[in-house]
Amino acid sequence: MNTEFTLSDRTLTLIRYPAKHQHKSLQAWDSADELLIEHIGQELPALSGSQQPWILFNDDFGALGCRFAEEQPVWVSDSKIAELSFKENLATNQLPAVTMQDCLAPLPDSPALVIIKIPRTLALLESQLLALRKVAGPQTVIVAGAKVKTVTRSVLALFEKLIGPTKTSLAKKKSRLIFCQPDPEVLSREIKNPYPTVWPCRLPNGQTLQVANHANVFSRQSLDIGARFLLEHMQVSDHDNLLDLGCGNGVLGLNALSMAPNAKVTFVDESYMAIASARLNVENNFPEQVNQCRFVASNCLESLLNQLARPSYTKVLCTP
Repeated sequence: MNTEFTLSDRTLTLIRYPAKHQHKSLQAWDSADELLIEHIGQELPALSGSQQPWILFNDDFGALGCRFAEEQPVWVSDSKIAELSFKENLATNQLPAVTMQDCLAPLPDSPALVIIKIPRTLALLESQLLALRKVAGPQTVIVAGAKVKTVTRSVLALFEKLIGPTKTSLAKKKSRLIFCQPDPEVLSREIKNPYPTVWPCRLPNGQTLQVANHANVFSRQSLDIGARFLLEHMQVSDHDNLLDLGCGNGVLGLNALSMAPNAKVTFVDESYMAIASARLNVENNFPEQVNQCRFVASNCLESLLNQLARPSYTKVLCTP
């Protein structure tokens, strides 16, 4: 297992959380991280005099956050596992604490530098750029990085549409960088934020819910085949204490509340946007049952198992 990341005469010890489950062929950084670190290292002298914040998006396991921890970036991620990886890697390398927040929290104004690892979900990138355009200015330096196959025309078109003129670097080690210059004219355009998306979901008992999905939630505009199948075969009673594991928008737990109004439901997901979607859907569709529900961002059951008083559940709902 390779955990020693050496670049520009600096070595960091980095793991993928949880380290005990990290496959020996995997490491906690990639060539896009390396390109970003090399490029930003060259830009540091020009940025060193700025008192404005840095923002760092979608740092998979904290390689970028650890490398630039001394710059005190605002570290933004939708992933609880990424957050846990970053915290452990900061501690291992004895680095200063960094401000961490999820993708729905407000961004700091007028950032000097924005570093983006392009996410797998185009909708998440769009949501993040929509948030960024509210705080970026002409002096903001925006650099993104990803594997070549991820830097598609659709990705570049989003930057052009929402932020400003965009260009790419040459490919190196199967990755490339994206450079985007914020354009005041582009930033001043009124563009409607489509997130969260809301769509009608008809349950097997005939009740129709209005289901909201934030940008990074799986099957954002319809039921996936697994959820549809499970909904038709669920059996729930008012005495059940249910766990909706990997809840996404929470549709399984919502169906449980529809079938058994007195049931208790704990919604668990590693995506903060999923947890926010599930909470919003309970509030909008079953407001009187919100107090029967818990919403937990967690690596599988870890947060629940680490509690002093471990909860007990009668049923676990999950569509892997």
